[in-house]
Formats: sequence, C-alpha cells, structure tokens
Amino acid sequence: MAHDTSQKSDMDFGVDANHGHVPVMRDRMGDLLRPAVERFGAEAVIVDGTLGAGGHTEYFLTEFPDATVIGIDRDGAALENATKRLARFGDRFVPVRGRFDCLGEKLASNENVVFERVRKTGLAGAFFDLGVSSMQLDQEERGFAYRVDAPLDMRMDPSVGLTAADVLNTYSHGDLARVLKTYGDERFAGKIASAVIDEREKEPFDRSGRLVELLYDVIPAATRRTGGHPAKRTFQALRVEVNRELEALENVIPMVADALGEGGRAVFMSYQSLEDKLVKRAFADMTKSKTPPGLPTELPDMAPKFRLVTRGAEQASEAEIELNRRAASVRVRAVEKLDSGPPGGAR
Repeated sequence: MAHDTSQKSDMDFGVDANHGHVPVMRDRMGDLLRPAVERFGAEAVIVDGTLGAGGHTEYFLTEFPDATVIGIDRDGAALENATKRLARFGDRFVPVRGRFDCLGEKLASNENVVFERVRKTGLAGAFFDLGVSSMQLDQEERGFAYRVDAPLDMRMDPSVGLTAADVLNTYSHGDLARVLKTYGDERFAGKIASAVIDEREKEPFDRSGRLVELLYDVIPAATRRTGGHPAKRTFQALRVEVNRELEALENVIPMVADALGEGGRAVFMSYQSLEDKLVKRAFADMTKSKTPPGLPTELPDMAPKFRLVTRGAEQASEAEIELNRRAASVRVRAVEKLDSGPPGGAR
C-alpha cells in the first residue's frame, strides 16, 4: 500500500540539503511514531538504530519537542557528522557508536540518564532504516557501488571485520555460492563462485572493476539485457555478508520487543526481500496468540503482546519516488506494544 509521502511538509529532496542522504518517507515515519511519542510525553525516548546522516532523527526531534532520540550507527564518520548536525538539540540527542544490535547491552548498562529513563518507562519508539545509505554509496573508496572501480571493502564500520575482498579471496566454493544465492538471489551463483576461485588463483581480488568484468563474462547476455546491472545481486550479497546485516536484524527485533514500553511502537524500513520477510515473520509471531485454538479464553501469558499498525507493507508514493529514487524499493512495517491486561480473558 503506497502512502502519499511526497509533500506533507516543505521538504527539500536535494541531496546537499540532506547532508548526503535523503530520508525516505520521512513524514510518514513521524506519523507512525506520533501516537506512541505523544502517549509517553516528556518521558518519550526513540531509538534510531540506523542514524546515518541523521535526517529522520532531525525530523523526530523537531516534530516531537519533548522527545529524546538515541542515535546508533556503526560508521564512525557518519556518527560524527550526524552529531554535529544535531548539536542544536543539546542533550535531547544521544549518539552511540555500534552495530544496532548493541541496543540490548546499551539499554542494560549505559549510565546516561536517558538510558535510565528507558529502563524505567520503556522505549516510546524504535526506528530502523535498513541497508546501505546514499552517502556510503557515494563514497567511492568504500566499495559499495559497482559503477566505479574502487577497493573491495564494503564495511559499514571500516575499522573492523572482513572486507568484500576477504570474502572473495578466502571463502570456499560452497560458501561463496551460498552467500550469492541466499543474500543476492543470484541464479548463477555456482558459476560465479567457480569463476572467482579460478581468477583468485591468478591474482587476489582487490578492486571492484575486476569483479564487475568477471560478472559480465559469466552472466549470459540474455540475462544481462533484462535483469538490470549484472553486478547488482553479487554486490548486495557481499555487502550483507560483510556486515552481517541479517544477523543483526534477527538479533535486534527481540531486543526491541523487550525494550518498548506499553503503547510503544517499532518501525522497520526494508529495501530487499530477505530483510522484509524476516521482519514480516517476526511481526506475525509477535502479534499472534499462543493459546491453542478452540479454547474459550486466553491462557495466562499467551495473549498477543503486540498489534500490527501497518496493513501489509507500506510503500512510498510515486510522487516521492520521482523525487528520491531510493524510495522505490522500500517496504515499511510497524507494530505497537499492547497494554498488559489481567491474566486470561475472552477470546
């Protein structure tokens, strides 16, 4: 279901005006969180688990003047730039460096007064804009983009972990094919893995241009003519593997479920089917009664603890997509934590 997300406000869709990354469906994200934030009032704390350039967080802090936002990002440069951008909000913005599934640990142990407030009242909102940001794609040296020749890095946190080159140069044929098939839905995963192993024996991979040339050679011409850029799926798969993106997503959903206060809302924006399927499956489980069918009342602790806020996956409007192409593939799902009622009850 598409929402008219283009011009509720006087939003400037220019990249420069948005510090390198235009926030997708910005106003709609505010609308989804608004009932929870208003319910929590001055106690409202939102976690932005994918801070990036800070566009969504800036909007939340402006729209909700009593709320505080904890912004998490694993990219140190992005976190520093966003913190400067949001400095005018003072202690209403709390930056945290880490992968977003550090959330549980930070909420449990951080001594900042904002985290103490969350431990007492729960989160009002949790927001995740998944995937790679426009500004990371635009930084050629990061290796995310396949249209320029660059080092095969692809780490969202350039200080830790395997690079895409490490994956290509060290993974077995089976592991490489699995990554390409599972994370990229690449039909020719086996052929590509075989070609990579042949080529790396001549010389290790270190730049994206050589990988793109290999993909042009391996993927049949008929597929190249109809299936988009031949490198798209392989680069996506390598990025997901390097950054353990699905692992982080699987980890953080139950953390968010535990951390939300009653009436709190969680919103996830996905740009690839694997992410969206994972969120959809988790939300379906969270909003389902665990009481065996046929019983007249809910068993204690078996009633659903959440309700779906979105009907299916929401999408950006055509008007917004024209202004911001990145919005074309977004899928948005949201849930709300229900008030805990008395144990048992009519079904």
